[in-house]
Amino acid sequence: MSQNIENIKIEDLVLWTENPRDPIDSNAKDQDVVDNALNDKQSKWTLAKLAKEMKGYYDLSELPTVVYHGKKPVVYDGNRRMILAKIKYDCVSIDDSDKIDIPDFPETIPCNVCSKDIAIKNVFRKHGDSGTWSPLDRDIFLNKFLKQPKSLFLKIEESTNALSSYPKLNQGFVKKEIFTEEKLKELGYEFDDNKLLSKHTKQESKKILQNIAAQITSKNLSTRKNRGDVISSLDKDIRKIVERNKNNVAKEQSLHITPKKEEKKKRQTKISKYKPIFFGEILYLKHGAINDIHRDLIELEKFYQANKDYLSSYFPSLIRMSLRLLCEAAAKEQSESLQTYLNKHFAAAKKSLDQDAKTTLSSQNVKDNTIVQLLQAGAHAYEAGQNYEQARAISIIIGQILKITYGK
Repeated sequence: MSQNIENIKIEDLVLWTENPRDPIDSNAKDQDVVDNALNDKQSKWTLAKLAKEMKGYYDLSELPTVVYHGKKPVVYDGNRRMILAKIKYDCVSIDDSDKIDIPDFPETIPCNVCSKDIAIKNVFRKHGDSGTWSPLDRDIFLNKFLKQPKSLFLKIEESTNALSSYPKLNQGFVKKEIFTEEKLKELGYEFDDNKLLSKHTKQESKKILQNIAAQITSKNLSTRKNRGDVISSLDKDIRKIVERNKNNVAKEQSLHITPKKEEKKKRQTKISKYKPIFFGEILYLKHGAINDIHRDLIELEKFYQANKDYLSSYFPSLIRMSLRLLCEAAAKEQSESLQTYLNKHFAAAKKSLDQDAKTTLSSQNVKDNTIVQLLQAGAHAYEAGQNYEQARAISIIIGQILKITYGK
């Protein structure tokens, strides 16, 4: 059993398109895998949650499992972490709305490189019974990669598309207690090898399966209610169909179940998301005190925007003083004076701004030879501190300076 540790660049690793968590087209690119993971319709990837759980850095004890397909190193295990790494190093692109606070990653990752056979066994050992896969994911993996016979659960999905259409059916108790050979026969279904046989018309078959899904979704059929008694939990008209057709001969049938369209409820207009007024944009800074202070300052500014009608005219002074605190903390970490730190990076920071932002700076007299004076005056003079627009202009150039010195 050959396994060896090999250091591989993040940019060279290839994400696995056949990941049991959420497989896609085998010809898909890394960008397609990432787009699918960010879309995450069934909450199988939860990348933002993983990033938070990593506590700011990548744990090198958690090695990705990699198999070479020709010259391509394909990640069989560790795809979620490698997606975060690829986002960090701009190997893939994401929308601003999908921004995640990415932990620190080395550009080259030690990987467990092995044969496909060993990788498959390792993946199943880690995920097969850990609860990270759904019952259907597990059965598909066993059949496709470990060459085990198709389970009854998998046969139902391939014959009806019911589990994909109604994710609530994709549960352990449904597999063990509802979609069993005995219960299916009671409902008028059975299998001849991989072929579905039904005593009902195609339309009736769909109605029955859809009603089972409805009872499970509403929890009328669960481990606590009507447990094991599938037929009694069904609607009256559905029970009549099952009873009426019970003496029919089961015939081969192919179904494609789709969810019933429900009338959309009117929803209140969503509260607008916070727009990054301060710092000019959302900043992604390295983990540490500077990032913490900058995040707290954003919350302070949000509070001001939401409550300024009830706050005194002096409140912007608190924001102005916080900006100075942030800059002084950054300068101290860089072992520089406040003036040296700000002046050193001012020109490069300003160059990265668009014309609107540059105009804002100009209108508020924010220049390389005035910024220190403005921070000091705003923190000490009540009148100067009340100029919120000037504070916002100062924050825009500070945001760019922080990106240069603390950006990820």
